[in-house]
Amino acid sequence: MVSSVTETQGPRRTLALTSLVHALHDGYTDMIYVLLPVWQAEFSLNYVALAVLRALYVGILAAFQIPSAHLAKRLNARTVLALGTILCATGYALVGFSGGLVGLCASLALAGAGGSTQHPLASAAVSRAYGVKARGPLGTYNFAGDLGKATLPPLLSLLLTVMHWRSTLWVAAGLGLLVAASILWLMPPVPAPPTELEIVAAPNLETPGRGGFKLLFVIGILDTAARMGFLLFLPFLLKTKGAPLTTVGLALSFVFIGGAFGKAVCGWLGVRLGLLATVLATEVGTAAAILALLVLPLGSSLILLPLLGVMLNGTSSVLYGTVPELVEPHKIERAFALFYTGILGSSALAPVLYGRVGDAVGLISAEVAPAITALAVVPLMLILSPRLKRPGVVC
Repeated sequence: MVSSVTETQGPRRTLALTSLVHALHDGYTDMIYVLLPVWQAEFSLNYVALAVLRALYVGILAAFQIPSAHLAKRLNARTVLALGTILCATGYALVGFSGGLVGLCASLALAGAGGSTQHPLASAAVSRAYGVKARGPLGTYNFAGDLGKATLPPLLSLLLTVMHWRSTLWVAAGLGLLVAASILWLMPPVPAPPTELEIVAAPNLETPGRGGFKLLFVIGILDTAARMGFLLFLPFLLKTKGAPLTTVGLALSFVFIGGAFGKAVCGWLGVRLGLLATVLATEVGTAAAILALLVLPLGSSLILLPLLGVMLNGTSSVLYGTVPELVEPHKIERAFALFYTGILGSSALAPVLYGRVGDAVGLISAEVAPAITALAVVPLMLILSPRLKRPGVVC
């Protein structure tokens, strides 16, 4: 009886703490948007310098995903996750001591390196804790990241009204240290992956879907590109419908709120309907909703945006949850690291590519491009689906 309770509490504790660290790190990432105007005024930075700051953080975050997975082979993933959180918090604390652009860049690079541990190792920890039942918990874990995005930046904005920006960063860094301590003291150790000797001795350990990870990787890149392209053009599209700046901000909030719930809802649907049905519904729905926005008046567009946010952002939950099904158990950390590297790279490059399309063909035609990108996922999913079939699972 005691053993049964422990087996139940261990995965739940892992999910709770990895969700907490996901919320913290995603909040740290979007916190930069709040700080950019402050840094511009403080250090007399131009827009190019501000863009470099954001790109540097995201670039380091993406580049160190795979090294973080390699490090977890030498140290337990729990330890690396805690150390990465400490490093990220330290980076932000050092930002508070920075006196210019060079100091900002160095400190943000350090924070980005620490943040790179979160996605691959926390995802793998949830996957190992829940095994074949990990799809739903991974959806919950991803939902927590959106809660962090919706909570930490507004909290920082509130603190900026009562204290100096440097002090607000030290408060945020202190929060990170508390989360790191919670990981070290409360989170169960992440089960070690099977060794090569164990894999040879147990040939049935191979995953039925092996060979489909590359397809899933491309699907994840396309899904992210569609989302980034749509968000790039949305404010300008709404302005053509007569939306003032305050309404544009409200519309973006509708999309993000819908996206947060989409991760939880689609993770749940993925468990019950399977990957194929869920992704086809969300991608086709995304394309249809984007095209509808091109012709709908402003009021109807605002009503549609939360539903579009659900479909636009929800697909990622079922894609993340599928990673463990397509790789051998000892490769889960590396697979998540590769997958998140592609996702982060797509989020950084896609707006640039779509921007060039917009300059070439105009706003309305350019907004069609994300819809086409979403539809491009459909044939790839049809190819991937047979590689996921296993007894008792409907894909």
